[in-house]
Amino acid sequence: MERIEAELFTDGGNGAVVRMPGRRFPGVLVQGDSLRILRGAVAEVAEACERGDLDEARDSAGLLLADLDALLARYEAALEEDEIRRPY
Repeated sequence: MERIEAELFTDGGNGAVVRMPGRRFPGVLVQGDSLRILRGAVAEVAEACERGDLDEARDSAGLLLADLDALLARYEAALEEDEIRRPY
């Protein structure tokens, strides 16, 4: 393990916006449990599609999209606050 200093643009909770040394743009820190939940949400969409249950797939995908939109909004707000242009 290596200890480093990173720039923190938001509070340190899940979804923290952090810039690692040597990187031009910050990223979003996703805790392991939250990563597992996101993976589970994608699996639900895939499994519903395999069963042909498009209503369930649509509902699961909508929830996943809302979660990702919230992370993206937090990221974009942090960049805007520090006057950093978006990398996209």
